[in-house]
Amino acid sequence: MLLAIDAGNSNTKVALFDGYEFRAQWRLTSSELAQLAAINPEDIEAVVIASVVPAINPTLTRISEDHFKLTPVFVDHTTPIGLKILYDSPAELGADRIVDAVAAVEKYGAPCIVVDFGTATTFNVINAAGEFLGGAISPGLMTCSEALFARAAKLPRVKVERPEKVIASSTVAAIQSGLYYGYSGLVDGVLERMIAELGVTPRVIATGGLAYAIASRYIDQRDDTLTLEGLRLVYERIKT
Repeated sequence: MLLAIDAGNSNTKVALFDGYEFRAQWRLTSSELAQLAAINPEDIEAVVIASVVPAINPTLTRISEDHFKLTPVFVDHTTPIGLKILYDSPAELGADRIVDAVAAVEKYGAPCIVVDFGTATTFNVINAAGEFLGGAISPGLMTCSEALFARAAKLPRVKVERPEKVIASSTVAAIQSGLYYGYSGLVDGVLERMIAELGVTPRVIATGGLAYAIASRYIDQRDDTLTLEGLRLVYERIKT
């Protein structure tokens, strides 16, 4: 089986693939990475990793080499992914954005835009020729909310969810309204401008931990396994 690891800023997503099929998937925090050693090493034929947290890469490498007796494949801009990258400096491009784009084109076709809702929200644009053009990066919804609570002493920490109405009549509901509708407006505003700049109507795919939390009139599809499937696709292309 293939062990695919998506190491993000807030948590690490892990999946086991048997050929094209998911066998299992779960999330770990950075302090829980040692739990990977609970996987039977005899079941794993390869390890492929997309990491945006350089500090944990040595840990992932050590687990792969010591426990699974395998050299992990870390995806980056030099990996032969079968997707042309037109970013000015491809070395600056996060591995998660690369594998998201690979999976989106494979599953939904081009042109498309992938919105990955994580610690940061990334907007990744692929044109009709299947080329990665670039995109935008904004603070994630939870990053925004934590910044608000940290900087405003009298505002309480609230659950981020869609309020019953925009014009709120309590402080908690007012914070929820501002966060939810404000962030939805950010997403729609960026997508509206990107679509106008592209000059064509793309498929818009949302992924990431908060993909289902935010409403958008432009999002066509929500796919919470997109990044992990992108890792599988990249590995399949590498080994052939």
